[in-house]
Amino acid sequence: MLISSACNEDFLDQVPDDIMTLEEVFSRKDLSESYLANVYNYVRDEAHRTNNTPWDVISDDIDVSQRNTPYRVNLGNWSAASNYWVFWDHYYKGIRSATTFLNHIDGNQQILQDREGANLIRQYKAEARFLRAFFYFELLKQYGPVIIIGDEEIAPDLPTDNPGMQMSRTPFDACVEYIVKELDLAAQDLPLHFTLQPERDFGRATGLLCQAVKSRMLLYAASPLFNGNPDYNGFVNPDGTPLMNTSFSAEKWKRAADAAKVVIDLAESQGLLALYKKNGTNGVFDPFLSYRDLFLDPWNSEWIFARNSNSLSSYERSLTPRLANGFASMGATQKLVDTYHMANGEAPILGYNSDGSPVINSSSGYSETGFSTTAGKYTKAKTFNMYVNREPRFYASVIYSGGNWINTTSSLGVREIELWFKGESGKGGSHDYSETGYLFRKNVHPDSNPRESKYVARPLVMYRYAEVLLNYAEALNEFNPGHPDVLRYLNMIRERGGIPGYASDNGKSGMRERIWRERRVELAMEHLRYFDTRRWKIAEQTDAGPFWGMNVNAGSSATDPAFFQRTVFEHRVFRKAFYLFPIPQREIERNPNAVQNPGW
Repeated sequence: MLISSACNEDFLDQVPDDIMTLEEVFSRKDLSESYLANVYNYVRDEAHRTNNTPWDVISDDIDVSQRNTPYRVNLGNWSAASNYWVFWDHYYKGIRSATTFLNHIDGNQQILQDREGANLIRQYKAEARFLRAFFYFELLKQYGPVIIIGDEEIAPDLPTDNPGMQMSRTPFDACVEYIVKELDLAAQDLPLHFTLQPERDFGRATGLLCQAVKSRMLLYAASPLFNGNPDYNGFVNPDGTPLMNTSFSAEKWKRAADAAKVVIDLAESQGLLALYKKNGTNGVFDPFLSYRDLFLDPWNSEWIFARNSNSLSSYERSLTPRLANGFASMGATQKLVDTYHMANGEAPILGYNSDGSPVINSSSGYSETGFSTTAGKYTKAKTFNMYVNREPRFYASVIYSGGNWINTTSSLGVREIELWFKGESGKGGSHDYSETGYLFRKNVHPDSNPRESKYVARPLVMYRYAEVLLNYAEALNEFNPGHPDVLRYLNMIRERGGIPGYASDNGKSGMRERIWRERRVELAMEHLRYFDTRRWKIAEQTDAGPFWGMNVNAGSSATDPAFFQRTVFEHRVFRKAFYLFPIPQREIERNPNAVQNPGW
């Protein structure tokens, strides 16, 4: 159903009257609730991925054709003074607002006069506590060690030379401990799952969400970037306090596995979470529909947390071909295309030669020469063989030249997408084109059509169960390789994806490679690949050097082999400093105790 993108009752859209004094706000129930709703508004809208949110477009999965900020960063044009994607102020404002709420809500007599008033205040405080912890984690994953303020309220008009503003950064491990403690405390007074809330409150904090955030954060903390990284020797505060622990701890992997297992045990024992599965019109499980629609069907069994108000129309238009008045500007890199499995579950590409040519897995059935002569389950005849017999998640995620546009019900009818040079969305016709020769269709609704100004409004899922299963498999494999749960939960992801599970464990390094591949496929375009390559400390290899796609400078027809050639579209630069964002330069200048990140 096509619905309006605005919703008067949307929890995240409520904004308090900021002219009121704090005393007035926290003496009234409605104003206090509006104040809390405004704290939720600091959960950023990350639907659109260019100048607003960088995580996908400066990862090795995606390219954006516009010569904007992501383009400059990918070419290495970045300094501490560039002020790219500065979310530091944003989240600290959210932290201050959450702390203010925590410190003032207890005396609200309008709430307390209700029979359940005390319980309601406890829940509201737990929500604010969760949000504060969440904002700290968002800072932590971007900047590394941050400044933990605790329960102190810092006035917004406090002069920068006031001692209260001259705070040092908190060591990374201490930041993690603080956030874990806050999440655990918040979880005690929250409903466990969103189904235990009124539907109008979907999108508010829950106990399972606290655990899911812990799972992601502890996985990051256990990973090589933050766990025993010698590159951070000498990264210290002005008083000499080390900001990173450069000693490796295997216990961190165990802790990450345990955190994910808490979510899994709750899901399995109470039936609150499950991988989303959907049947086709024949009543049989359909992996393509299941994976496609888990992002389109709001608040399904896989969702843990979503943001209700988002600019998905901008996102969808960026991925829409020009035939439907889209920008055709955001495309998958060739290496992401290569990562998707074949229908038989085999990897098509095993690696790359020194000239960038692929090492093809002969047992996979993969070919990248010629065109199909017959239609397949997801492809039509005369499809380039590179795209034939791939796994269902590929067809639910990637648009390739010669495929059909997903909206077949509009006045456009069935239309073929032409990404070759002279095609309808090719480089030869506009500055709006894909440099890689691909577009995305993941989380683009088949009923949306920019040409007719039709978009299907829906929440943007931010935490889902599949990620927790992959978190668990990865952490457990690192701490206790060979444990049967590693194979079990990895195969659950593959089975829902429509491909056979692995028959056996193939050792710690072999399973690590499998898990990494599965994360890249399952979680593509969900803001996680950027952090994965960095926490694994492989971004110097994955995010630098030549980037490949199809040859967008050639092609005059849908079967012109000149287009279907691996071609370098960009040479990217990744410096070691890029593993962490720089602390905004203005923060360094006004607070000498806030040391800059290494390399900046």
